[in-house]
Amino acid sequence: MMKKEQAAQLKWTGAKARRSALEMVYRATSGHLGGSFSICELLATLYFDRMKIDPTAPKDPNRDRFVLSKGHCTPALYSILAMRGYFPEEELGRFRDIDSFLSGHAEMKHVPGVDMSTGSLGQGLSVSVGMALAGKMDRKDYRVYVILGDGEIQEGQIWEAAMAAGNYGLDNLCVIVDNNNIQIDGTIEEIMSPYPIDAKFEAFGFHVTRCDGHDIMSIDAALTEAEETKGRPTVVIAKTVKGKGVSFMENSNEWHGNDPNKEQYEQAAAELDRAVEEAGKEAESHE
Repeated sequence: MMKKEQAAQLKWTGAKARRSALEMVYRATSGHLGGSFSICELLATLYFDRMKIDPTAPKDPNRDRFVLSKGHCTPALYSILAMRGYFPEEELGRFRDIDSFLSGHAEMKHVPGVDMSTGSLGQGLSVSVGMALAGKMDRKDYRVYVILGDGEIQEGQIWEAAMAAGNYGLDNLCVIVDNNNIQIDGTIEEIMSPYPIDAKFEAFGFHVTRCDGHDIMSIDAALTEAEETKGRPTVVIAKTVKGKGVSFMENSNEWHGNDPNKEQYEQAAAELDRAVEEAGKEAESHE
């Protein structure tokens, strides 16, 4: 079980990633904040605690793999990768610049630490299944993690991939559904409800568990359960908040792919700065 001091450090990391993501999108006047904010704690836990990775050897064949299937949420991913040491944090200031390697969607050929180019929704799980199946065939012990949007799972290709994962008993595959309940045009129930998500994945042979996607201890427990599950893949349904951390962005589809004006930026920055400060104090109290 994760120690409280470690969880506090990861919470701080997630808070800093969220603040960094805001800065990136505001400077670029383009990007996706809502869905980035909802996965910061998930990414912090994966990259700073769970996954077997080495930033100095991003192509190590024995590394754990991660696929951001909701590939537009790069402000969160790039922030985490930079903090983890895959590339200098100064590069984040060039996000979406025409001559920068940090494009709006994840690109494996240009960004160290990105295992798959994504952006066309629905494709990441198929790739992850292929990675996990290759690991089984090569008798490797690496694990594959993939984050799906809950709007994204309306795509039919997701369920073809889920069928394959269950069929091959890919217990080295962990699917995380970012269940923030919002997509670009409204709530997922309003557009095309994928509920009940748990029953659907169970029907394809998955072990299902749940977590609070903003609570580090809850995330850790779910990922541990996934590792301990043998003979079938696991899906973690992570309950999250779209736009987490900024009062006027939370639970609003308007902030799926919007960039803030100066007044909005200043309010968001103030709220996120307070969150970083509070998380930092909490982390220090456990040292």
